[in-house]
Amino acid sequence: MTRSRTMRWVLLAAILAAAGVFGWQRFYGMDQAAQAENAQKSAVTARNAAVPVTVATVEKTDFPVWLTGLGTVQGFNTVVVRTRVDGQIHAIAFKEGDLVKQGDLLVQIDPRPFQAALDQAKAKKQQDDANLANANLDLQRFTKLGEFATRQQTDTQRSTVAQLTAQIAADDAAIFNAQTQLDYATVKAPISGVASLRLVDVGNIVNASTQTGIVTIAQIEPIAVIFTAPEDQLPTINEAQAAQPLKVTALTTDGKKPLSDGVLAVINNQVDTSSGTIRLKAVFDNKNHALWPGQSVSTRLLVTTLKDATVIPDDAVQHGTDGLYAFAVNQDNKAELRKIKVSKSIDGRSVVDDGLKPGERVIVSGQYKVRPGSAVATKVAASDAAPAKADQP
Repeated sequence: MTRSRTMRWVLLAAILAAAGVFGWQRFYGMDQAAQAENAQKSAVTARNAAVPVTVATVEKTDFPVWLTGLGTVQGFNTVVVRTRVDGQIHAIAFKEGDLVKQGDLLVQIDPRPFQAALDQAKAKKQQDDANLANANLDLQRFTKLGEFATRQQTDTQRSTVAQLTAQIAADDAAIFNAQTQLDYATVKAPISGVASLRLVDVGNIVNASTQTGIVTIAQIEPIAVIFTAPEDQLPTINEAQAAQPLKVTALTTDGKKPLSDGVLAVINNQVDTSSGTIRLKAVFDNKNHALWPGQSVSTRLLVTTLKDATVIPDDAVQHGTDGLYAFAVNQDNKAELRKIKVSKSIDGRSVVDDGLKPGERVIVSGQYKVRPGSAVATKVAASDAAPAKADQP
């Protein structure tokens, strides 16, 4: 009896355990299936959801091709003003940093020694003029005496007149030299330009033999910029320069602020073999004095302008293992992968030779979420087409 009862309890426990296992499997299995089904639905929904992107329109426009570089501003003419005579400085007539005009008084050197030399030369000429006049009178007398004057006396007197005439010519030269030395005591500006800090002060003795100048004058209207370009661009530059003077723009060193526009004036006569560059010189009117001698600037040389080029923003260009590509957006707002060829890339814009057509839309932001065929929600880039207007020559 006891044994039978024990068997019943064991059987009941087994039935209950089997029912629990069956219920657990049924309940949690259905829950896992539901979770898997929901995950699959979420994945499908995610794939079908539109990806937010920013797009820009492929343009057909003129594309200026610039060569960028770094340059240094220098005065169109620069003169170190030195004294040509020895003496003490009595006065300085210019202000440092001021614009001076050609012929303006800069420095006055003590003129008294030179004035005395000029007066002495003039007095010597007056003396010789008097001697010549007397010699001419004597010659006339000897000539009138005829046979009463010996031929030797007449010839000697004629020689005396010739000597005194030559002496007066020498006196004229001495006067001219003395006047020149006196003029050199007044130092004037040889060119128009900006005066530097003065190198000597009032009261100093200056000498013509020393190399130290009095002041430096730099011509800034016009002004020049010396810059370099790669030697492989030399044939292109020469060809374009032969047609017409090329436009050069000077900017701040960060390349953000234009300072002045000028033209290419000189291509150096040899290439720098150490750097593989050619030196170029551009001239600017510089009426606003935006350029200053010694200033470092960025330069842009307009080599040519591509007519009716296909242009897209640089942000649309992607780099892949097979080369460059871009995502275009079709009429159904779905992304299409396009392999492209880019020939020029300047100022945030690229010229596309193959792969895109003007009027198409390309994705410029949000590409990392896009796959070929993805639905996209487009927003037009705020700066679309702005660079094209800014870069027109």
